[in-house]
Amino acid sequence: MTTIDAPILEPPVRPIDAHVHLFPPEIIARRDDLVARDPWFGEAFASPLAKMIGEDELLGSMDRAGFSMSVAVGWPWRDQGLCREHNAYLADVHRRHPDRIAWLGIVNPVLMDASGEIERCVNGGASGIGEVNADGQAFDWAEPSMLAYAMEAIQSCDVPIMIHTSEPIGHSYPGKGTATPERLVKTLEAFPDVRFVMAHWGGGLPFYELMPEIRALTRNVTYDTAASTYLYDFSIFPALERIIGADRILFGSDYPVLAQKRFLNRVLASGIPEEALPDVLAGNAARVYGIGSRVGG
Repeated sequence: MTTIDAPILEPPVRPIDAHVHLFPPEIIARRDDLVARDPWFGEAFASPLAKMIGEDELLGSMDRAGFSMSVAVGWPWRDQGLCREHNAYLADVHRRHPDRIAWLGIVNPVLMDASGEIERCVNGGASGIGEVNADGQAFDWAEPSMLAYAMEAIQSCDVPIMIHTSEPIGHSYPGKGTATPERLVKTLEAFPDVRFVMAHWGGGLPFYELMPEIRALTRNVTYDTAASTYLYDFSIFPALERIIGADRILFGSDYPVLAQKRFLNRVLASGIPEEALPDVLAGNAARVYGIGSRVGG
């Protein structure tokens, strides 16, 4: 198999990275204060080695790796004021780079003003909502009644919601959390018409789609591949392409947690069928997030 340091293979399309993180410079400057103030942020960014980047660094990485677009997501702040601050920055970045950077709005879905913030984000050009995180934002996917108003707004706006998920077994790592498949299915049962993007391969949920009742529940779910290097052997790409199909896998790196170019190279060397690559690398993200006209731009 090609090593992660080998020269990059040639993708059949210019990829779209469906999961990257950008931070406003004002938030980067307040890093130490926010580490102490927000528990989930503190878990992820207490180490000085954890990178926080802005648009220029993202665009440079995209150019080096040959990406057409990236979908930038906000941090799952517990405080809605921080969510609004982050959303304003991402909306501004998108206005400056509409053909390179799309964005998802972040809200705390259990707070009273979540519906209004969802509508503001979508009206401001957001392609969806995310990355929503139950552990970081103090709710439980197994108690979906807490989410009713936010989910109603998301469905009314006809956008997907991208959520953090985690595996019920295996090794621990900073930011793993408890958003595991048995909790996620409770929310899917409660909101069958909402479109979900489950980050990090859905915490293993797609493997359970071999069960007919789970496959029925996940008909509106797609899975992004963010942070695969930390979670699975890369043979997960051909394995899950066989189980769920190429049309439900979104290429996402979790940059800057992982380098875009190196991550892409590992996907290309994973053994996933060549005919699946146009959809996985670009077409699915364009369709799910409504950015199809920019593919290959």
